[in-house]
Amino acid sequence: MSLTLILMRHAKSAWDDPTQDDFDRPLNGRGRKSAPAIASWLAEKGYLPDIVLVSGARRTVETWERMASRMPETAEMQSAPALYLAEPLVVLDVLRSQTAPTVMMIGHNPGFAMLASSLCRTAPSHPKFGQYPTAATSVFEFDASDWADVAPGTGTLIDFIVPRELIG
Repeated sequence: MSLTLILMRHAKSAWDDPTQDDFDRPLNGRGRKSAPAIASWLAEKGYLPDIVLVSGARRTVETWERMASRMPETAEMQSAPALYLAEPLVVLDVLRSQTAPTVMMIGHNPGFAMLASSLCRTAPSHPKFGQYPTAATSVFEFDASDWADVAPGTGTLIDFIVPRELIG
């Protein structure tokens, strides 16, 4: 049995109000366009999550809300507050507690970029992978039957996309 992880950084958020708390920042126009574009790409490729874990920050929740309608079978979204600005090992701990075979996580850098890089058996040649810009999305497969067995260096990156490849 294999497990699939869809690891996505939230779509582009707004910095319009300097008094606004970081947790409450909404998506900006580009983010509102890129989230459904990524969802359509995932659906076309057959990468459909069983569960979607978001950090709870407004921009992660909005990212999924804009994606859900583009997915043929909408997965359940759950808030995982530990993902908010989390270090890679914290994200990995949240993942290891899951039971669904395909998990999608929507969160933040630098933790998501660092985790993506550490999970790869072989680093991809994509020029944006290390940077992991907003809405960057990786799809990993793991030759494991339990998320508890997932560790750095055990994942095979089967796909990676950034919004600019879809919407310019």
